[in-house]
Amino acid sequence: MSTPQNPAPQAAPAWQAAPGPSYPGYTSPIPVVRTHLGNAVASEWTKIRSVRSTMWTLGVFVLLVVGIGLLTAAVVAANPTEGGTDGENPLAFGFFGLLLGSICVITLGVMTTASEYGTGMIRTTMVACPSRGRVLAAKAVVFFLVAFVVTLVSCLFVALVDVALLTDARDPSTGEWLKGTVGVSLYIALLGLLSLAMGSIIRHSAGAITIMIGLVLAPLVIALFMFSSSLEDLREALFEYSIPNQMSVFYSTSLTETGPAGWDPLWIALGVTAVALGGAFALLEKRDV
Repeated sequence: MSTPQNPAPQAAPAWQAAPGPSYPGYTSPIPVVRTHLGNAVASEWTKIRSVRSTMWTLGVFVLLVVGIGLLTAAVVAANPTEGGTDGENPLAFGFFGLLLGSICVITLGVMTTASEYGTGMIRTTMVACPSRGRVLAAKAVVFFLVAFVVTLVSCLFVALVDVALLTDARDPSTGEWLKGTVGVSLYIALLGLLSLAMGSIIRHSAGAITIMIGLVLAPLVIALFMFSSSLEDLREALFEYSIPNQMSVFYSTSLTETGPAGWDPLWIALGVTAVALGGAFALLEKRDV
């Protein structure tokens, strides 16, 4: 009776690595750097400046603000009337272009967040930066700075030219210059930031833009058709706190004698935007992308 033989060890296939010693001291040649908010801001800045829709939207915004602001002042200066601009703030003629231009800032704010959900690129963004709050914070920082700088430059240019054209109008005070340039630019940037938060919450460009345009125009339009005396208080409130009226406060041309005054519209916009951004951050952490 023969003794059973142990099978001889077979060589590992060519595609399978033979067992060997491990290399615990191996160091990857690829540098590993801990990421931070600055990296996310740089990424979002690359996105917003490389997308053609940004240039088109901001281009239309500048065209509306500068074109309408200068055209209005030029028409008034070319057709003087007795006591026409005496005692008036020449900066106020920039209001009309800025009111229409705000629609462009709203559109860009929504697209900054909602467009990535529409194309599915938000998944790639979240893989590159798993910290969702950091992504939204970076988008908010980049968009706010872009919107503020573009608005400030446009409003300042219109203000300087309008003051030069309307020689019969009074000289604006330092406070009026500050409110008519920096103040209203901060307000428009906050309005765009509110739109960005709405885009993150709704995740649909058309829906979020519709909601924001309704927020800008609906209160004033509804108030215009409230003829019943029983609705007088509601009508006045809609007039006072409508976005067009709050914007006009920065130019000392409020549509009503009561309601927000001074810097009040800026604090109102800041509070509403903070609440909306807080909701956007909370929902972003809870929902799937």
